[in-house]
Amino acid sequence: MSLLELVKEELRITWDDEDQKLVKMIERNKASLDKLVGIELDYETPGPAQTLLLNRCRYDYNHALEYFEQNFAREILRLQLQVAAEGMSADGSA
Repeated sequence: MSLLELVKEELRITWDDEDQKLVKMIERNKASLDKLVGIELDYETPGPAQTLLLNRCRYDYNHALEYFEQNFAREILRLQLQVAAEGMSADGSA
């Protein structure tokens, strides 16, 4: 299932009129999450990054984006730590 389809399912959107708007929103939110975590994340694979993206899109679509980081601080920190740990393992450090 594509990210667009996943976002539409999350938002319970069954029509296609907003697809272009949603694609732009997805790209904007991917860029924001990448910047927040510090690397380009994999959003195609189910997991924490995809879940955060879907929720950030939900907040964005409902004009409540200012609450996203506050409400998902724990999940964002967990993903940041996971990425850092994987980076250290890839370097052979620690």
